[in-house]
Amino acid sequence: MATKNPRVSIYTRIKAWLRQSHGIQINHKRVYRLMKEMGIQSRIRRKRKFFGRREQVVVSDNKLNRDFTASHPREKWATDITFVIFNRRRLYLSVIYDLFNNEVIAYKISKRNDLALVMDTVKAALKIKEANRVILHSDQGYQYTSRKYNEFLKASNITVSMSRKGNCLDNACIESFFSHLKTECLYLNVFTKENEVKKAIQRYIYFYNYERIQVRLNNLSPVLYRAQIA
Repeated sequence: MATKNPRVSIYTRIKAWLRQSHGIQINHKRVYRLMKEMGIQSRIRRKRKFFGRREQVVVSDNKLNRDFTASHPREKWATDITFVIFNRRRLYLSVIYDLFNNEVIAYKISKRNDLALVMDTVKAALKIKEANRVILHSDQGYQYTSRKYNEFLKASNITVSMSRKGNCLDNACIESFFSHLKTECLYLNVFTKENEVKKAIQRYIYFYNYERIQVRLNNLSPVLYRAQIA
């Protein structure tokens, strides 16, 4: 089967436009010749590159189901990523949060919001906390639905839970932490350098874990509450 010459449809459209707009009856071959004489060419849309089939996403059920309480440490974790804008630049903060005592157990900061950031955060949590059969809840961001991420969690005996699509309330617990971080720290300062942002986040997370009391924790900080229960 012969392929259709894309130029033919262009000349046909110009022929139709001349007839409808100006009442000029003209053959499309003459349109082609006149366009060629005047050096008129059409602009053809560039074809998008095909990079191959995208990786199939892995989506898990919402096992947490907005139950943000836990009876013991390392039972339920929540994770998410937020961004910090400073001096017309952007950094990304990835956090893992224990729902037993609202403690930030691991965090990583990066210039890129990618799979490596998420994986590094999980690995940091596993270094300091035993996580056998813990539920790790996240949204359906592309990092969390990647096959590599899910295979790593499965190999680490971590149960995956995910929010419903586009429903931020399913992960409201960690959204609340990000709100505290920005309101009580980041919005109160003007940062010009990346290192200043990192130090501010580090200081706040230490304050949040060790010093900031919470009513839900019997007016104790997350670390003191965990120590008391232990």
